[in-house]
Amino acid sequence: MSEREALIGHLLVGLSPHTSCGVLSRVIGFTKANVGYAHPYLISARRRNCDGDEDSCMLLMDCLLNFSPSFLPASRGGTMDAPIVMTVLLDPKEVDDEVHAMECAPAFPLSFYRATLETKSPADVEVEQIRDRLGKPEQFRNIHSTHSTSSIDEAPLRSSYVLIGSMAEKVEAQFNLCDKIRAVDAADAARRVILTHFLPDLYGNLYRFSRQEFRCVKCNAKYRRVPLAGKCTRDGCGGKLLLTISKGSVSKYLELSKKLIERYNLPTYLSQRIMLIEQSISNVFRPEEPKEKQANLEAFM
Repeated sequence: MSEREALIGHLLVGLSPHTSCGVLSRVIGFTKANVGYAHPYLISARRRNCDGDEDSCMLLMDCLLNFSPSFLPASRGGTMDAPIVMTVLLDPKEVDDEVHAMECAPAFPLSFYRATLETKSPADVEVEQIRDRLGKPEQFRNIHSTHSTSSIDEAPLRSSYVLIGSMAEKVEAQFNLCDKIRAVDAADAARRVILTHFLPDLYGNLYRFSRQEFRCVKCNAKYRRVPLAGKCTRDGCGGKLLLTISKGSVSKYLELSKKLIERYNLPTYLSQRIMLIEQSISNVFRPEEPKEKQANLEAFM
């Protein structure tokens, strides 16, 4: 093909990370944004969200001709990120039900705005949603939006998430934004981040560290326990054995959690949970002693 426009109309297979089922789709255009625009049904069918998650697609024939199960690793998880099966017909009733809550009315009714003044629950306000159309021809027709635009990519072209470096910088940027938005309870957001993300990660990684395997740097052999020889014993390899889970991966969210607790004066109970997990990590990892530098004779003169 001499120009990219020749791709329009060709079939693609969309495959999201950590999945094994591709979804058939078609190229309908191009965008200058660093994002893949697609129908919400298609995004939900691939178990994605419209929030900047990573995704991928490939030409259909590339998927069919350049793939073989013999290419896949035999290790656990080897079938992930590979098009083992493919969905050709997309049934809205079978996709992730998150998209069923999407509004499809051309405008919100007056009752909706009155309900906002009474701070009613969204479930108590009637607005037409996709779930109201499932199983009907209208599930594919006249799916409206409340605000029109002349171009869907006249906006930031890249997510800030990929522009900011470390996780600490991302968390700092996120909560700086939370502090500026009046509708956001930053303290509650910090509490939720710690409870639903940081704490499970800390506990989970500490658990996995205590049950990890050891890997040979030469032959990649894995051991549940270190051999008495202290080195790899497979076929006389003698290679050095390394941990498969590092200390840094266990405690990477510990300082972030402590900073958020101090910044927003979060409940004592949450602070104590972080303190307990910090003590557990300290019991596993000895404090690093400062390295002594060999002094020469001139230091005593």
